[in-house]
Amino acid sequence: MKPFHLNIIFTLLISLAISGCQKTYIVSKSQDILFQIEYFSNAGAYSHWGLFIDVKGNVLTYNLPEKWNFPEENQTLNKQEINENIAACKNSNRKIPLEELQKYTNYIDNIAASKVTLPKNRISDTGTLSFYCYQYRESSFEYKRSVIKTEGHLNCENLNFYSKKVVSWMNEYQNVISR
Repeated sequence: MKPFHLNIIFTLLISLAISGCQKTYIVSKSQDILFQIEYFSNAGAYSHWGLFIDVKGNVLTYNLPEKWNFPEENQTLNKQEINENIAACKNSNRKIPLEELQKYTNYIDNIAASKVTLPKNRISDTGTLSFYCYQYRESSFEYKRSVIKTEGHLNCENLNFYSKKVVSWMNEYQNVISR
């Protein structure tokens, strides 16, 4: 065979291999939210508060929402459920600079592909503070939530190298926003 033909065959094989490796959930330009911090406690006095960081850099907060959509066991929510949760939020008037937001958004796909430690029961009746990131599947309008870290009643963490950086960054915004 001529080298020209081998190059064409090689190019076709690589194209087929790459097209077969598409991710089903990715960070998409058409998704609404990227990150979430959520505190939930059902012990004693019920408590449920947190924040979303949306794709425009807005920090949206919630505290004891009347109606809230929690993900199913597979950690997915559809676009309508996410929109209902966003509607239960208030804009904190905090805006994350887009360059900063993009830096941390670039970590989401890697974090979502990484393993998470098994949850460990730590202190009972303290509630759980959780840090999440989201990916989106445009074909089915589904959001996939991935754990970055949980602490409190249950402790676990994502083993990705960037997880600690993302949690630290998210904590900066959580600490300056009053609930």
